Amino acid sequence: MLHFPDPSKLRTKKIVFEAVYRAQDSGTLEQLKELSSKRVNVESINNNSSITDAIAREMSGGLTSQCEQDIQKLELYLPLLENLVHHVDLISDDPRVIRWNESLKIRWTSPLSPSSFFNLMGPKFFQIDNLRFELGNVLFFYGAMLREWASQVLLTDLVQSMSLFRKAAGVYHYLAHDVLPSIKDALTPEGPPEATAPVSSVMSFICLAEAQIASIMKAEEKRISDGLLSKLHYGVVLFFDEAANHFKTAATECKDFSPILMDFISCCKVVHELRSYKYMAQALRTDGLIGTAIGLLRMALKNVQKNVGGMESWRMVIKQERETLSDLLREFENENGLYWQEKIPYDEDLPLLEGKKITSCIPYHPEKWERTLALKI
Repeated sequence: MLHFPDPSKLRTKKIVFEAVYRAQDSGTLEQLKELSSKRVNVESINNNSSITDAIAREMSGGLTSQCEQDIQKLELYLPLLENLVHHVDLISDDPRVIRWNESLKIRWTSPLSPSSFFNLMGPKFFQIDNLRFELGNVLFFYGAMLREWASQVLLTDLVQSMSLFRKAAGVYHYLAHDVLPSIKDALTPEGPPEATAPVSSVMSFICLAEAQIASIMKAEEKRISDGLLSKLHYGVVLFFDEAANHFKTAATECKDFSPILMDFISCCKVVHELRSYKYMAQALRTDGLIGTAIGLLRMALKNVQKNVGGMESWRMVIKQERETLSDLLREFENENGLYWQEKIPYDEDLPLLEGKKITSCIPYHPEKWERTLALKI
């Protein structure tokens, strides 16, 4: 699986909620302070921390993985934030609420924006004075960290990895459909891509594709048929096609959008299209259609996209996949020349790849705490 960790590299500036929202009672004040305390932990993610691994493990209740520790920080903050958003929404028509949001100074970086990190003065922070911008970024961060954890456990626990990818897809789906549409009017084309619904849809389909890749790895362990493996790999391509379609929409809404995400999608499509061709060719050979298998491999090597951008490590994987197909083609051609002498069909007579999508989102349901906040207007 190609690795693209950039979405998890979010950073944010400090917020002190009790300094902005005025509480009517001591209980509300304590809840605002707890909210600020939990956010400090979120602010520490991706910042150089001076605490030792042992202290971090103790603070998290024994979690040894940095990724799991960061996910826990986000999960402890999200219910409190959801509760605050709910109560602020109840009084959102009051003009003073707008001043509260302005005083919060909600600022986040954007890993998917080239200007955020190619800056001589350090990473660029985007500020949008809307509490749902905070909720949207925290959820985007949460989905990104779930996806990163899924990548880390891929080689040790395929079932857990697939579940985490599906869970991340559900977070992004919820974000795209239930949170971000409400702040669309507050955004400008120069704003961060992470705050737009189409980008979250892109990430949701990427996570579904990656969940299917994990399921394919499990299927390969069970030695299922080459024909089914071909369909599953092309199902991954179909998921990435949907991600690419949403990327086009996102690119029209965001001027400051790094093309590296599209490069990642394109490289993944090439890898799994080549793998789909490989398994289909092997299935055809098993069925005694070695001439058709040879024609298919020749067409794949001729037609599959060659000039893709992205990281060198991604292009190396594509190169290895092409070499695998070339080796398989030579093997089949030698076998056909020695034994079968089958004719090679024209390209238009060759079978088309078929896709089968078997993964779906695990729906995200926000945890709602029934805590009353008495805010002084």
